[in-house]
Parts: sequence; structure tokens; C-alpha cells
Amino acid sequence: MHTVFRSAVVEDLPALLALETHCFTTDRLTRRSFQWMITRAHAQLMVAERDGQLAGYALVLFHRGTSLARLYSIAIAPEARGLGLGKQLLQRIEACALEHDCAYLRLEVRTDNPAAIALYEKHGYRRFALIHDYYEDHADALRLEKRILQHRDSRNINVAHYQQTTDFTCGPACLLMAMGALQADRLLERREELQIWREATTVFMTSGHGGCSPQGLALAAWRRGFRVQLQLSVNGPLFLDGVRDEHKKDVMRLVHEEFTAQLRDSDVEQSIGTTLDLPRLLDAGGQPLVLISSYRLTRSKSPHWVMVTDCDDEFVYLHDPDVDHSQHRQPIDCQHVPVSHGEFDKMCRFGRGKLRAAVVLYARAPA
Repeated sequence: MHTVFRSAVVEDLPALLALETHCFTTDRLTRRSFQWMITRAHAQLMVAERDGQLAGYALVLFHRGTSLARLYSIAIAPEARGLGLGKQLLQRIEACALEHDCAYLRLEVRTDNPAAIALYEKHGYRRFALIHDYYEDHADALRLEKRILQHRDSRNINVAHYQQTTDFTCGPACLLMAMGALQADRLLERREELQIWREATTVFMTSGHGGCSPQGLALAAWRRGFRVQLQLSVNGPLFLDGVRDEHKKDVMRLVHEEFTAQLRDSDVEQSIGTTLDLPRLLDAGGQPLVLISSYRLTRSKSPHWVMVTDCDDEFVYLHDPDVDHSQHRQPIDCQHVPVSHGEFDKMCRFGRGKLRAAVVLYARAPA
């Protein structure tokens, strides 16, 4: 019997829902979810058809602006099992991810599904996380990953991820991650996230609450006992181009002047116009927070802070504190996200002035 593999269409919805019911008792995709995946999502829903009947599907999600894909779900009809369809769908999804310039494919699998775990591990997937209480029935999940381009032997995954709890605290969330990486017993708490925002905010942004400036974040880290480097492409008040109201601009200038005065009284190391040498900073034990334009990730033109966890010859790896649930993402989708060096270089230039900014934390040497 010949098997046809193709992209799903809206007409497949009844068969997809029936397959979902046969294969899963919890965590089922709904009609609305399937329709969104087929028509709107940055995703690929591939189906396997045997003798005109839907025998299986695999759904992969792509993380815009990155080199990461996620196998969100795979299902094989009971009568079609044992025919190698899972292997074939997996191979086609990997090929699809490569066509989308992805280097990594990640997935979750129930710890009580040894057959699925064996399939993935047989095809080169490695375990790198255990997630407790992941599924609706409270079962645990294994997090598996495969580098579908050239494999890297080791990668630093020692930076705990912290999800920002408001729309405007990406900077404080990243600062918590950096401090936690340098002090293993440090608690990452919302109370401190909001306190850092109060210390570091520019007061105003293009809309809504103010975000945090590089100077403000550097000072907040310095007050907490860390050695800090502040790297900027330009000096002077930042983000003024995004604010039209002259009164708001005056307030932002005053805040910047106060930050500048406080920096003069600190030992924060400041450099203007220097290039961000990530391999050197990471090798020296630095934990870099980098300002990016979120446009390349979300198509929203706003400044956004991310945490760099590692880099190699091909990729920069990021913790993104902003978990976009509208894209079916979870915190694990925003951890150690691989971004090509070329894409990262474009990403970390903000606004018409191509602003570059980074705050790098180090542990202080014992006195």
C-alpha cells in the first residue's frame, strides 16, 4: 500500500480530529488549533495518507528569527502502527526544518512512553531536560534535542531561565538570570524583578510603561555587588526617537542625566563604540544582557532585552524572557535559542541610529 506525504489542508480537519481522539486522551489539539496551524501559524503540518485515509501527522513549529524548530505533536493511527510511519514522518519533518534554515529540532515526550523515547534516541535525539508536571494529567516529560546540522559536542546550559511577569520587565528578568548564573543559590523572584524595574526604568517608552535603560540595569547590578561592564555604541539619552511628546522626552533626559551621575560615582566599566566580543566575554565568565530589536522575533518594533547563554562558530544562544503563548510557546521554547551570527548582528541594532547596547556581569573577586 502506497503512502503519500503532503501538507495538511483545511479539508483534513475532520480526519485530523478523529486521529487526535484515537491517539490521545489528554493534551489534544482542538479544531481551532489545527485550523490555525494549517492557515496562519509559522509551522508545517504534514500528513501521511494511505489508500486515501489519514494514517498519521507530524506538526513542527518554527521560531521566527532563530534557527530553532519544535516538533509539537506526532500521531500515528492505531491500524497504521508498526509500518515505519513515525520514522518517515520524523525524517520529513527534519528535512522541512532544514529547508527553513533550522539547525536544531526539539521535542517533548512522556517519560512513560518508552517506545517513542527509543524512536527519537535511535535517530540521534539526546535528552537535555526533565520537566515535571508537564501534561494535563500531571505526567512528566523528557525534553529531547537534535542538531540537524553539524553537531556540537557540548554547550553551556547552566543559566536558569526566568520568564518576565509583565510586558515591560524583560531587562530585569534578564538581570535576574545573569545574577543567578553567577550565584547558584540566588532566588529569582518577582519581588526583585519589579524592584529592579523601579530602579532602572526610563519612565517612558513608545507606549505603555517605560522599559529599562542599559545605564539603569548596569547600576542595579552594581548595587547588588557584581562587577559590571556597560558597552554602548553611542552616548547620550537613548530611545528618544520613539517618543513624540516633548514633556516625556525632557523626563527621559533627566532620568538619563541622573543615571550618568550615578555611574560616575560607581566602578562600572563603560566603553563607547566597542564591538561586543561574545566569545571573549563568555570565556572570561561574563554573563551578557544584550538589547535587541524584537522585530526579527515578533514583528514588533520595540527594544527588548535577552540573555546570551553561549555562542559557537555558527550560533549565538539566547534566553528570551518573553514567552509568547499566542505562538503556542512555553518557557522551554525560549531557552538557549540558537540564532545565527548574521541574524544576531541584525537583531542587536535598534532603531534608526542602530543602537547597540550590552550589560555584562561578572562575579567579583574575593577581597
